[in-house]
Amino acid sequence: MKPLATPLIDAEIDDAGVASPRGFNPVWLLIGMFMVGLNLRPALSSVAPVLGSLGLPAAAAGVLTTLPVLCLGLFAPLAPRLARRWGAERVILGALLALAMALLLRAAGHITALYAGTVLAGAAIGIAGVLLPGIVKRDFPQQAGTMTGLYTMALCLGAAVAAGVTEPLRLASGHWQTALAFWALPAVIAAVFWAPQLRRADRGGHRQAFRVSSLWRDRLAWQVTGYMGLQSSLAYAVFGWLPTLLIDRGLTALQAGWMMSLSVLVQLVTALTGPWLATRGRDQCLAIAWMLALTLAGLLGCLYAPLSQLWWWAVLLGLGQGGTFSVALTLLVLRSRDPHVAAQLSGMAQGVGYALASLGPLLVGVLHDVARHPAVLGVFFTLVVLAALVCGWAAGRDRLVGARTIALDQDRSASSS
Repeated sequence: MKPLATPLIDAEIDDAGVASPRGFNPVWLLIGMFMVGLNLRPALSSVAPVLGSLGLPAAAAGVLTTLPVLCLGLFAPLAPRLARRWGAERVILGALLALAMALLLRAAGHITALYAGTVLAGAAIGIAGVLLPGIVKRDFPQQAGTMTGLYTMALCLGAAVAAGVTEPLRLASGHWQTALAFWALPAVIAAVFWAPQLRRADRGGHRQAFRVSSLWRDRLAWQVTGYMGLQSSLAYAVFGWLPTLLIDRGLTALQAGWMMSLSVLVQLVTALTGPWLATRGRDQCLAIAWMLALTLAGLLGCLYAPLSQLWWWAVLLGLGQGGTFSVALTLLVLRSRDPHVAAQLSGMAQGVGYALASLGPLLVGVLHDVARHPAVLGVFFTLVVLAALVCGWAAGRDRLVGARTIALDQDRSASSS
């Protein structure tokens, strides 16, 4: 691993709303990013193992698994605006505290609180997740692949632990509310670890306003967005429905939860190595194709393979999905000219992409309820993987988005002249 990059001295606050003042400790920032990453998936992966205990009809359960992903997309575009006003460090801290409140709210025991907490959790995760790629681009420009891999590894670890531990927590406590409320505690701990970063925002200098031109008209930006959304739709379909599909095949709820936990846990391998491998070649096309192939093989194996072999296919699924997601986050950095573009591309790709991804668990729920045959789901997963391959192959080519950063005072001067 290369030594951690040293940020610019007395740098101005960028388009992501963050500054790089004197005295910056990259190791402490890395620890803080890892702790934040640990908490951006338990709210999503902790519901599926106890979904059958909630007593919801199939349609309501489908909405519950879709809502947080939809909120990721709806609230992600707000993140750069919030960060420009208050600084990304403060916004991320606020998102962690809001996440803890949301996880407690959805465990209040009332159906309204369950859905309201789910919406708030999705909003908090969407905002925090958008800002971190811009921080990587700014503070670790020479180690983008490695830093993105470590951050993605934290995401996968948090998801795996929540998937495997939630059902045992329910059995031990006797209440699904206690099992879901538990995940507020790690969010509070992460906020404590992240709080020292506020000193960076407090010491930041003059806040320079920027705009990024032509991003939403750029074909490459839309290709990155398409790949982000399609691979995410598969990930959230797994988070929301894999335990249910495995229970349908004969596993107990506890066995299904552990199987999903195994699949998510092995994502750590490709979450860390995927970006590193993807940045070793001329482009990221082959890495994307291989990861999608593993994902499809794992999904089909979980649907059709003998029960005695499920662990093998769950491992393949995890290796594929860990790589597809980590490479998607890496593309946000590699395809951007500077941290300003990276922050805006992250907002676009995760905003539109997660809105598209929310259709994944929703359609799986509809197909599961209506068709009631695994062959239909197999066709659906295959079509989504093929569409992701088309977008990913285009986004993986060695190019930069055409968008550029323009200082607003410079832009006004040019207009007046």
